[in-house]
Amino acid sequence: MIKFFNKTKKEPQNLSQPKYLGIKLQAGQIAKPGQVMVRQRGTKIIAGKNVRRGGDDTLYAAVEGVVKFSTNKKQRFDNSQRLVKIVSLEPVKERKGA
Repeated sequence: MIKFFNKTKKEPQNLSQPKYLGIKLQAGQIAKPGQVMVRQRGTKIIAGKNVRRGGDDTLYAAVEGVVKFSTNKKQRFDNSQRLVKIVSLEPVKERKGA
């Protein structure tokens, strides 16, 4: 008696877990200190005012404020220029008597 084996089963290609990268807070939203604003690999988006960069290039809020995105030209070492995205925070003024 001859047995035939099914070779159509394949192991999954992606064995790593998802990283959930991307923009976590949109423009105009209020960020609290330490809150993650952008998860990224490399510096696609640069930290502006009141924003700090973590060891894995994650951008997080340093103070409480409103998220603002802008673009600017940055000069490279070979004098060429590139357009960069910048995320910054406008500080929220504290309310008295609240």
